Amino acid sequence: MLATNLLRSISPLTRKSHLFRPVYTSLFMLVLLIFGQHGLNLWLVYLNHKACQRVTHTLVVEREGQHLLNAVIDKERSTLEGYQQEQFVFNDSLNSLYKLLKDNPSQLKQLDRIKYLYKQWQSEFSQEKVANSPRSHSGEEIVLFDALRTQIDNLIVYEEKLLSDRKNFLFNLYQINIFINFFSSVAILLLASFNIQVLHRRAKVPLHKLAEVSKLWRKGEMEVQIGYSSPDEVGELAEVLDAMTNEIHQRQTSIKERNQHLEDLICALSHDLRSPLLATRNTLDAMLREAFGPVNDTWREVFEDYHQANTDLLKLVEALVDVSRYEAGCGIQLNYEPLNWEEIFVKVITQIKATLKSELALIYRISQSLPTIYGDELEIRRVLQNLLENAVRVSEANKEIVLEVATLGESQVQVCVRDRGLGIAPEEKERLFHRFIQGRTRRGKSGLGLYLCRQIVEAHGGSIGVESSLGEGSTFWFTLPVHTDEARFQDESKLRRSTDVRECRTEYCEDFAGR
Repeated sequence: MLATNLLRSISPLTRKSHLFRPVYTSLFMLVLLIFGQHGLNLWLVYLNHKACQRVTHTLVVEREGQHLLNAVIDKERSTLEGYQQEQFVFNDSLNSLYKLLKDNPSQLKQLDRIKYLYKQWQSEFSQEKVANSPRSHSGEEIVLFDALRTQIDNLIVYEEKLLSDRKNFLFNLYQINIFINFFSSVAILLLASFNIQVLHRRAKVPLHKLAEVSKLWRKGEMEVQIGYSSPDEVGELAEVLDAMTNEIHQRQTSIKERNQHLEDLICALSHDLRSPLLATRNTLDAMLREAFGPVNDTWREVFEDYHQANTDLLKLVEALVDVSRYEAGCGIQLNYEPLNWEEIFVKVITQIKATLKSELALIYRISQSLPTIYGDELEIRRVLQNLLENAVRVSEANKEIVLEVATLGESQVQVCVRDRGLGIAPEEKERLFHRFIQGRTRRGKSGLGLYLCRQIVEAHGGSIGVESSLGEGSTFWFTLPVHTDEARFQDESKLRRSTDVRECRTEYCEDFAGR
């Protein structure tokens, strides 16, 4: 009944789920096997109990037969005084045998024969005892005694043979019990091993593969497929995920192609705009120098505004050109040389001070025992200049801005630009170094400055970031690796730039699509 209920409860599960159908089937077989084993054990216990009862019965019959035989022998040897006592012993044993063998007709007949012979022998024997004849036993008495003894011996031999057979049967039951327990134990182990194997093959292996592939997806390698085929639910899930990732990969490919077209367009427009902008700036410079004649104050102010707008637009175009070159990974030729930090800081501070409109304290600090750093001095100065311009833009008058370089571990140096501005909100810091992104408290122009800084630093094999809290100022930092081998550093930098192109273009596409 319990097995039937278990089968009914498992049946709908097997119809709904293909994944664990073999497990459910083997579990059902395992339950049947366990119940079957217990049923057989109970049956064997019953048979063993009955066999033990029969063995005990046979032993009792054999014992009573021995008592019967002993009583006859003792009576044959007894005197008249012991005659009556031995007769009582014989009758008690004979009555016990009648009770024990009441269900065995053949043995009852044998007991009747023994009783009859005993009575005949008793009649002859009693006459001699009463007469108290000194002569030996008569021939008829000996014949009756031998016949009686033979019948009792036959009864005892039969019971001994029956006892041997029943002991063999009991031993066979014991062997069968051992065999059933051994077989059921082996079957249980096999079914358990089968369940473990099924779970390993149908659950652990595909889930492990899915976890490994999902790690690659997280890294952006959406072209990787799970490649697991099975008619169960895990196989269906793998097919759905493969289809989704394939669609995502196609979309990424399409986005990258459009992104490349946009980059090519921006690069082409930047180059096309650069020449007329340079020509316009040269013309405005000449007009401000009064090369075409005197210029009154009103027109000079107008020309200066045009000149400033032209300069800003030219810087934007040049930034776009530089960004395109860095993203292409093949248009930048960095001139690696040992960096002189004091010289770099002095040049950047001097250049920034020339354009200051308010009093600010620009301080630089250089840690002692700095290792030699190879890099392009001009590009590193551009990074520092951009970071310092941003710091100046957000700093109030009479505030302090600190430039600092120090060792970071054994393999890097860290350069910091620390201001006392309004700070940056936490949600803005993560995307601050993306293209066309500006912090709300940092009033920039094109939103390309920090992105270009990131490109330059990563081209040198370093990283860039910011630490800031609202109302407490900001610290922009970037790291550069320590390399003693200049040639090896250049080779690694070229390889790193080529592998970072795809990531940069993808980020740009996401930023551009969000606008």
